[in-house]
Amino acid sequence: MTNTFWPLMDDIITWGDKLRMVKFILTTGRFTNGPKVRKFEEEWNNWLGSKYSLFVNSGSSANLLLLDAVKEKYGFKNGDKVLVPSCTWSTNISPVIHMGFKPIFADIDLNSFSFDVKKLKRIKKSHPDIKIIFVTHLLGLEAELDKYQEIFPNAIILEDICESQGVCNSEGVKYGANSIGATFSLYFSHHMTSIEGGVISTNDKELYELMRIKRSAGMAREASEENFERYKKENPDISPSFLFPTVGFNVRNHEICAVLASSQLKRIDHIINSRKNNFEKLLTLLKKYPDKFYIPKEDSTSSPLCLPFICKDKDTYLKLISKFEEYGIEYRPIVAGNLLKQPFLKGYTISGKGPFNVDIVHEQGLYIGNSHLVGNKRFSLLDKILENI
Repeated sequence: MTNTFWPLMDDIITWGDKLRMVKFILTTGRFTNGPKVRKFEEEWNNWLGSKYSLFVNSGSSANLLLLDAVKEKYGFKNGDKVLVPSCTWSTNISPVIHMGFKPIFADIDLNSFSFDVKKLKRIKKSHPDIKIIFVTHLLGLEAELDKYQEIFPNAIILEDICESQGVCNSEGVKYGANSIGATFSLYFSHHMTSIEGGVISTNDKELYELMRIKRSAGMAREASEENFERYKKENPDISPSFLFPTVGFNVRNHEICAVLASSQLKRIDHIINSRKNNFEKLLTLLKKYPDKFYIPKEDSTSSPLCLPFICKDKDTYLKLISKFEEYGIEYRPIVAGNLLKQPFLKGYTISGKGPFNVDIVHEQGLYIGNSHLVGNKRFSLLDKILENI
């Protein structure tokens, strides 16, 4: 592209955010995980409606930590099956493999980009022993958890909401508020940012306590005071300073990122509403051309990450790319398209028989940037492009 009229992401870190970080840096003597992290975790709980949350260094780390803790708490074994979508981010799948689970890939529908419910019913026949359903609320659209649970009543549901903060159900309850475990990403291009960062939210105190020490190398002293005392009594011959009751990682975040996250959280509802308005504008444009585009899910539950286009034919897709490049509009595939075409998943297949919707997304799907800074000029150009092609 010769210029960038419509970037994939706008800089949403304000001068106010920067001043808060500068003031903190100049007045603190502690930068690693501390009181500002705990403050943000409580603020996140209040906003989301969850009981417990952990601030970590990325959404990918959140996925890894959650799956590791769930495996330990529930006593899952290597080879146990985890249902995953065929269109999601790579680090939704990598932790499943790292933990020794067997990923069972399912096709998606073209309305919500989540599991195709009809095909899940067929998967149930060949894989009745699914232990975990690892759901992705992709691109800010609601995944239908109740339907998945109805098909697999004995499986536990974990949620990746990394790019969909604020997505809710039809009653207006945010996803993650009542979850066994839900992950979020605060990466630079998402609704709000801590530059790099992630959150795990849960209503399960035991799971929270386990993740809390796993986040910090498995150290007992990172536990609640009550649990720390228990670990010390159970292990009197080991120094409590370096007592490790479980395997762990170092996926902590730090105080500066927490200061930025707290500052951004104050604006998140405004940001989400602006993104919703942009998404509605996109749907209005796409509906002019029902023979050219699949229309994404349209309801009040969404919290759109981006503005997606799923073309009904390859010619429209190629023309769209050509115009975007001509006018300086950045674009990307729909996440990774069909993830099973990626080299790291060589040998895996989608459960069931094709054709698969995810291949349409892979071959004829893309998205452009969405933020509260998009503005009417960009939409005016988009309207002209769609009319032209």
